[in-house]
Amino acid sequence: MHLSMSINTDISLKRDFIKAHLEKPLVMIGLMGAGKTSIGKMLAEELGCDFIDSDDEIVKREGRTIPEIFEQSGEPHFRKVEREVIGDLMKDTKPHVIGTGGGAFMNAQTREAIKQSATSLFLKAHINVLLNRVGKGEGRPLLMAGNPREILQGLMNKRYPIYSEADITVDTRNEAPQKTLNRAIEALYTHLNPS
Repeated sequence: MHLSMSINTDISLKRDFIKAHLEKPLVMIGLMGAGKTSIGKMLAEELGCDFIDSDDEIVKREGRTIPEIFEQSGEPHFRKVEREVIGDLMKDTKPHVIGTGGGAFMNAQTREAIKQSATSLFLKAHINVLLNRVGKGEGRPLLMAGNPREILQGLMNKRYPIYSEADITVDTRNEAPQKTLNRAIEALYTHLNPS
């Protein structure tokens, strides 16, 4: 009981420090199923700021779903719009949390913009965690082309070395989201208070 209370107090103090010292947007990075939206929303709530999902903003701007954009206009068009939307979201310099699509950080221009204007947090997940969360991949255009395990493994091989350029890396596992959230708060606190 006392240990639990002291952990909660510690996290609370670190959360308050982050609230006082986070001076730019926090961008969530990771593969589909890593928890960018769920953990991002929880972080935003903890920090008393807004959560914005870049995919939702793309859908609003384009007036069609992500699978429709991929099918009708192709991935290059989607990536262009994605880059513009994330750039616009980062223009608001007050702290807020931005959830991004799995491919956003792979674009060199988008990645550089994030590095210049935001703090980036990579949610790193093992393939079995991702498969458990994405199921058969319905509604996820990149998984519709074949075996989800093979596709995800290929994406991990290609993307994880780039994702590792993020400011912060947090492991996400098959566990209560609160545990991942606590690790994210610890990592963000350490990033902002390296001493």
